[in-house]
Amino acid sequence: MAKTLYPKGAEKMLRGAIDFENDTVKVAMLSTAYTYSIAHEFFSDVVAHIVGTAQTLAGQTAAGGIFDANDAEFGAVAAGSTIGAFVIFKSTGVDSTSPLLIYSTEATGFPAATNGGTITIPWNNGAGRIMSLV
Repeated sequence: MAKTLYPKGAEKMLRGAIDFENDTVKVAMLSTAYTYSIAHEFFSDVVAHIVGTAQTLAGQTAAGGIFDANDAEFGAVAAGSTIGAFVIFKSTGVDSTSPLLIYSTEATGFPAATNGGTITIPWNNGAGRIMSLV
């Protein structure tokens, strides 16, 4: 599975509950121990598999059916984990009410073993960017 939407997150998008340009949208890296599930709805469903600290996206744009942002940079990430994917979610400040939106294994260098250094997720610079609805 390369990139997919969480069904409940997609429902929230379709109902206008997600504003990709103005909401606090974050990205979190997941260990290879995580298994995607359509039943997962909130950040609390994946928090046990998070590697490092979720980062707030900057430079968010949503135009022409395409969502994009600046590349995500995670400061020094403790050694000893293997990152296999990432999730994008709307942060409400509470894990149990922060909806999961996108699950993806599409990142240069993933899976990646952590070694105490910085990890950057470079978003696709092609037509689809982070997510495309067209």
